[in-house]
Amino acid sequence: MSYNFYMKADLEPIRRIFAGNIKKYRKDLGYSQEKLAEKSHLSAQTLNDIEGCRRWVSAATLTKLAKALHVAEYKLLVPESRETTEKTRKSSLKSLISLQNNIINTINIYFDKAKDTGDFT
Repeated sequence: MSYNFYMKADLEPIRRIFAGNIKKYRKDLGYSQEKLAEKSHLSAQTLNDIEGCRRWVSAATLTKLAKALHVAEYKLLVPESRETTEKTRKSSLKSLISLQNNIINTINIYFDKAKDTGDFT
């Protein structure tokens, strides 16, 4: 499934929070970028791009990072309340809701197409 259905601007607040959370949890564990890359089976450059908000991740990569950091996936997408402003929290929530709606709509499109064609592959 392609993630090109949402606009980059819609994801920007989440990207910043995600990158910051990756870095925070990584440092809490005393991991370098190279160590986290190794533990999550990613390249160090990919991790550097993720932390620098230059790359978004797939669901599989999100799961790999969460496992390597010993946190639930959602914690990587939610702002730390003590470190964020109310404006940032609202913007992030709006982005998460938009992302959720886009995913639901895409799933519905694929499901309806599969029902119509009988092709569930």
